[in-house]
Amino acid sequence: MQAVQNGYRGFSLLMDLNWDRLLYVGTITMALGAGAWIGAVAG
Repeated sequence: MQAVQNGYRGFSLLMDLNWDRLLYVGTITMALGAGAWIGAVAG
């Protein structure tokens, strides 16, 4: 149980430090997906 708690704390810290990068990657992924979808529908 201690290992799980330590792992969760480490993951939580990592997310606190990098949430903006995750948001950035998610936004780019969504934009590329939307562009592909528009290209498929319009083409």
